[in-house]
Amino acid sequence: MPDIIYGEIPDHWEFTTLGEVCRRGGGNIQTGPFGSQLHASDYVSTGIPSVMPTNIGENRIIEDGIVRITEADANRLAQHRLRIGDIVYSRRGDVEKRALIREREDGWFCGTGCLKVRLGSGVVDPLFASMFLGHPCIREWIVRHAIGATMPNLNTSIMSAVPFVVPPLAEQKAIARILGTLDDKIELNRKMNATLESMARALFQSWFVDFDPVRARLDGRTPVGMDKATADLFPAAFQDSALGHIPQGWSVEPVGEVVVCVGGGTPSTAEPKYWEGGTHHWATPKDLSSLQAPFLLNTDRKLTDAGVAKVSSGLLPEGTLLLSSRAPVGYLAIAAMPVAINQGFIAVKCNKRATNFFMLNWCQANMAEIESRATGTTFAEISKQNFRPIRVVVPPEKLMADFTLIVFPLYVQIKSNLYQSRTLATLRDTLLPKLLSGELRIKDAERIVSETI
Repeated sequence: MPDIIYGEIPDHWEFTTLGEVCRRGGGNIQTGPFGSQLHASDYVSTGIPSVMPTNIGENRIIEDGIVRITEADANRLAQHRLRIGDIVYSRRGDVEKRALIREREDGWFCGTGCLKVRLGSGVVDPLFASMFLGHPCIREWIVRHAIGATMPNLNTSIMSAVPFVVPPLAEQKAIARILGTLDDKIELNRKMNATLESMARALFQSWFVDFDPVRARLDGRTPVGMDKATADLFPAAFQDSALGHIPQGWSVEPVGEVVVCVGGGTPSTAEPKYWEGGTHHWATPKDLSSLQAPFLLNTDRKLTDAGVAKVSSGLLPEGTLLLSSRAPVGYLAIAAMPVAINQGFIAVKCNKRATNFFMLNWCQANMAEIESRATGTTFAEISKQNFRPIRVVVPPEKLMADFTLIVFPLYVQIKSNLYQSRTLATLRDTLLPKLLSGELRIKDAERIVSETI
């Protein structure tokens, strides 16, 4: 069994299971509270953060949008409080997602829909364990053994049976330190991207939602943070519109009349000629589900020329904005390469009147409106017919061009950081099996990492 999954492992290492590791260390594997124990109505604006599947990133907790519960509820369900060194899994859906609990999250809550792995002490280094569980073979094992045809589900029995390799603690810590250096750089890139994206959103909000430069000129003030040439592009007056007061000379139009909105399709999976040897990217909403920045760099599946010909929208150009229209509504990304899409998207083909960076920020700012247009009993879906009438405030082309010019370097850096993080993640996933098998020595791995970062 270990040879099948990992290749040869050193003789002084042990092959066992995750459940056995937890048992020896005095830990356990436990699902989060049932819905009957904690209701959505129990969430509060300030309190103990409750980790849900949406908060599980790549081995880290993402605090954005996290819900909170009262201290009393957290203590009432104290067995679900998280400790440093715990590993949290999404119990449904993307079941291979996991995150190591670090000092910042100590005392937080394992929410509904999650599963907690507590390793205990003295057997396994938590950082090593979290890296090991991120091995592509282990992730694939978990997905393959999850229960459910429509939506995979994890339980404590499945997680207890996960194959696990235990080196001596000193070697665990050395491996964890090397791979952790790569993960730390990936996390630094993620935080940098979040800052860059927030800068672009703030500018969009100021110019196209709050109309700050127009209000400044109306009050006889100089708009903050811009030169005179840019300030002069904004009017000094408002006009009435269907959306209320908007800058004079701007227009309100259905989004479907400003940009082109198209859908996609899925060629028959029973036809090898559509898939085998394919080189054209084909996206599904799942390709966007784990993104932490607004670019799609790769897809799980590829199409042949014949497969692309079966998709109504064909191969969409690089720069197309993708909006997942179901399961769920609201994933957003700009395609960093030509891509075909399945029927779970609305693809927005942009132009000079509304660039992809403008439309990306517009969709983010108007997501509540977009989601409100979704219909469906099994799962919510927004059709192109319901999306196209949503009204957008359109500025003059010159102002649109200036906005795009300002935010362009921000998104170039975001994309560069994403590519670097992808390279680092590939290196991490390549080094792990070689370190586990003894093919690569610790010192050699340290040199490779130092030369890469």
